[in-house]
Amino acid sequence: MTVLDSLRAAIAALGANPLRSVLTTLGIIIGVAAVIVMVAIGSGARSRVDGVIQSLGSNLIQVLPGARSFSGVRAASNLITERDVPAIRAGAPDAVLIAPFVRGTSQIIAGNQNWPTTAFGVTDEFFAAREWSIGEGRLFEPTEMRGGKVVVLGATVAREMFPDGSPMGQVVRVNRVPFTVVGVLAEKGQTPFGQDQDDAVFVPLDTARQRLFGRFASRPDMVDGITVKGASSETLGKLEADLHEVLSERHPPTDAGEGYNIRNLGQLLEAQASTSRVLALLLAAVASISLVVGGIGIMNIMLVSVTERTREIGLRMAVGARRRDILSQFLVESVVLAFAGGLIGAALGIGASVAIARAAEWPVLVEPSAVALACGFAAAVGVFFGYYPARKASRLDPIEALRYE
Repeated sequence: MTVLDSLRAAIAALGANPLRSVLTTLGIIIGVAAVIVMVAIGSGARSRVDGVIQSLGSNLIQVLPGARSFSGVRAASNLITERDVPAIRAGAPDAVLIAPFVRGTSQIIAGNQNWPTTAFGVTDEFFAAREWSIGEGRLFEPTEMRGGKVVVLGATVAREMFPDGSPMGQVVRVNRVPFTVVGVLAEKGQTPFGQDQDDAVFVPLDTARQRLFGRFASRPDMVDGITVKGASSETLGKLEADLHEVLSERHPPTDAGEGYNIRNLGQLLEAQASTSRVLALLLAAVASISLVVGGIGIMNIMLVSVTERTREIGLRMAVGARRRDILSQFLVESVVLAFAGGLIGAALGIGASVAIARAAEWPVLVEPSAVALACGFAAAVGVFFGYYPARKASRLDPIEALRYE
């Protein structure tokens, strides 16, 4: 018998009991569908994390004031100043962009509209470091960085304050100080911590310290933090070490506490991405158990089939069928059952993934490689669990098989 002959015989044998064949493949169908859905959900989670990484900006490290104790109370001490920028530039060669900033809560008013938001005082390097593109208008010009009363709005603020028109050229008051809107940033979405990045307004750094936040009156060079962008993800470790070396000399720790704090955003987001990957693998592993259960079901049914068709096996051997012909016949039947279940399960898994994406508004990515792997694994399960029944059938004694009642 050729493989094609074995395939025809297998399809004919399975078609003789269609309901039993469908029930036999049910475990494989559920297993393949579950694997595809879990892998799709995991891929969607990774894509969401990748999107968050891109929205925050790649290869970023933040330098923040350290926490110090004053009379038993721990609070942030603003020891980071704009004078740290040239020191970082000289001592950390892997720093591509260095952007000091200040921030604080503010009330923005335009006409009869008002909105509570966060106001940032930034330099022109801040938007480049955060990879934040302009959606409408422009960013600050060099002459405006020295006290210019211009503002760039986040997408959320622009939408809330000017629902019926463009904010370009309009005058808004931030903490009662009038500013002219020169630009609106492109939308970025939420941070991993659920904060709306677009709910913010941006003014020149000197303007923010001089006009918006009174706490800088005594220290006009003080900043709330410095965003440092590395050349690549591979250099972030060395960049972080260089920053520690530079800042530990300029702001050494005292009995009151540390003088600075460094946050490697790349490490935080990579940890979150790693957690998503592990969760996806665990879900896929749990779903794969259904494939093993389905394989056991196939073995059980094939053993029953061998028993039921003992006389047929004896007759085939009597007219010249070889043991390998009998082996291949039953092995092909097992593989056909498993592979057919895999195809049906793949279709159900893709459909379920699309339904979940629409119902839960969760990004779900169905990867062709995962579908092919699940179907291939299903066929492998058919070979593994079908071999023993097929071997048992090929080892039957022809005479005893013909006598079997």
